Amino acid sequence: MTTAAAASEDYVPQNIMITGGAGFIASHVAILLCKKYPQYKIVVYDNLDYCACLANLQELFDAPNFKFVKGDITSPDLVSYVLKEEKIDTILHFAAQTHVDNSFGNSFAFTQTNIFGTHVLLESAKCCEYIKRFVHVSTDEVYGEGEDFDTDPMSEEHVLEPTNPYAATKAGAEFLVKSYFRSFKMPCLITRGNNVYGPHQFPEKLIPKFTNMLLRDIPLTIHGDGTNTRNFLYVTDVANAFDTIMHKGEPGHVYNIGGKNEIANIDVARALLKLFGKEDREQELITFVPDRKFNDLRYTINSNKLHELGWKELMNWEEGLKTTVDWYKQYSHRYGNIDAALVAHPRMLNTKQDVEAPIAEKLTGKAV
Repeated sequence: MTTAAAASEDYVPQNIMITGGAGFIASHVAILLCKKYPQYKIVVYDNLDYCACLANLQELFDAPNFKFVKGDITSPDLVSYVLKEEKIDTILHFAAQTHVDNSFGNSFAFTQTNIFGTHVLLESAKCCEYIKRFVHVSTDEVYGEGEDFDTDPMSEEHVLEPTNPYAATKAGAEFLVKSYFRSFKMPCLITRGNNVYGPHQFPEKLIPKFTNMLLRDIPLTIHGDGTNTRNFLYVTDVANAFDTIMHKGEPGHVYNIGGKNEIANIDVARALLKLFGKEDREQELITFVPDRKFNDLRYTINSNKLHELGWKELMNWEEGLKTTVDWYKQYSHRYGNIDAALVAHPRMLNTKQDVEAPIAEKLTGKAV
């Protein structure tokens, strides 16, 4: 993909499909776009897998420019039908299997969704006359491990060296996206983002998982020695980044979405203990468990290209973490029984949320 400066004129969409829009980041993007741009039609397409939750979109249910479609991105006929029926001109492709722990034990599902699903979406978009933007959501994990703390931040031109099955499928999907840009001139953009935290995240990931464990007074399980770091970015900042990239980004380009909060897992645990007023119980409430088969030390990315488009990080770590904890104290019940997600090495791919069916039926008018 090319690396020139962004186009001078902003792109203006009309009908936007957001795949995986009942999930974590994508639900915030759907809410932002639906409310900020009432002239845009927002079509959320989601198969309501275990980590999705229609309640994440509840505030949009009565919005005149919002529509929900229950569907799988690996279904070519349905994808093509929705693109043409809704006259979709813009695709924001978030739908994916994302949890690294799951990928070590259930990796075929990652290939099916992340690679084949992306291929279906690309091929359907290629055959749709309306498509003017295809934003593919990838991850900083495709770059592989930052080997030490002197590693320079990785720019968009860095060689991809994924180290786990999840990251490998995301890298594979990227190559498909790039091939459709080059061969078919499809107007594709790629994003690679840091770890995201905030409301709406299914409690298998570090911060919501530890928050829910502390709500139950369960000891936090730290993989390895806890020194692995991640750069955490608050979800509304990420939603703003996608707003910026969709409007100002240029097809053929890759954009890193990175924050400034590089924090070791053990320090995330300690920050949460402090928020719960349980810091004096650290010896009791932090326990170390066997590490993953391979656990990248750190990811560090250079986001200068995105900053040049006008985006900047607004939420500081302390405020973002407190806001997140307060949200889970009030809304954790929306995910039903999450006990299986709170074990040291969760495997959640065979879990479905039957509680979503009545809401989906109300939105779509069809039994699911």
